Amino acid sequence: MREIWLRFLSGPDIDSLGLTRTEIVDAVESVVAAHGRGETVFEPRVHLVPDNGGVGHFNVLRGHVSTLGQHGVSGIKVVGDFVPNYQQGLPSELGLATLYDPHTGVPLSIMDATLVTEARTGAMTAVGARHLARRDAKVLGHAGARGTAFSNVTMLDELFDLDEIRVTSRREESREAFGEELRAELSTKVVVVDSVEAAFDGADLLVEATRLTEPAPLLRTGVVKAGAFVVPYGTVSAVELDLLDVMDKVVVDDWREAQSGRFGALRPHVDSGRLSPDSLYAELGQVVAGQKPGRERDDERILLWHRGLSILDVAVAHLILRRAEEAEVGTMLRYR
Repeated sequence: MREIWLRFLSGPDIDSLGLTRTEIVDAVESVVAAHGRGETVFEPRVHLVPDNGGVGHFNVLRGHVSTLGQHGVSGIKVVGDFVPNYQQGLPSELGLATLYDPHTGVPLSIMDATLVTEARTGAMTAVGARHLARRDAKVLGHAGARGTAFSNVTMLDELFDLDEIRVTSRREESREAFGEELRAELSTKVVVVDSVEAAFDGADLLVEATRLTEPAPLLRTGVVKAGAFVVPYGTVSAVELDLLDVMDKVVVDDWREAQSGRFGALRPHVDSGRLSPDSLYAELGQVVAGQKPGRERDDERILLWHRGLSILDVAVAHLILRRAEEAEVGTMLRYR
């Protein structure tokens, strides 16, 4: 029986590859289009909630993309969601991804999935904005300062000619540090504000990525102006219940995924029937694949709810693996 080896990629290994935001966004857009064409297979995420006093839980995501590699790639990601981790100097989201040959089951790689999670989430926000936001968007309001926040803001800034980026979070030290991090990276004006309402009021792009432990209506209907593009995706709902009433189009990454699990920004809207097959406009893959139009008028209010599809993790992890193979980066481990 032949030997089987796989490539282990640590966080520093992945950082050394120098992946660009454009590469990541393009990889995500490609797999979103594949999803729209029915060229992916995935199961809705499942949650493992340990007996730990409610400090956090694990998300388990499983997916397959037929368009990757020579004959497709399958993958599984396990990522923890532990909001209090900052108190111990740890990221709130720590993940591990594994990739497999779908025809033999041979494992191809094990990698730190921290960048995978952060980058694919920001890239999905950017892909949605590319198809659903006004091209002349000038003001970005962002609530939330940890985890995926940096990718959200930097990828949107690369996509649009923004005049101003407003950021906020619950903790003053967190939002001030986030503002400084963004100023060091971007030339666009970054303003740190002390409330979600101040961040969102009159903004063209509104991204809600808060880390609540209990639902609270932070994203209020009254701050969403005509023509705005709204992306709420916090784990626990921070969205006012009547927000969907003013939306011209509501788009999700996948309707089956939107109905699954106990978490999600629009969970109360699904459970109450406010978001249903009748009120849903499209899945984003349908728009990206050209099956349904995206933004059709400048004054449309459009909302995208994305929960983080496993196929995005597979696509970004595969991009990382290909680049690592080309650069001979990582540690080869004998499997058997």
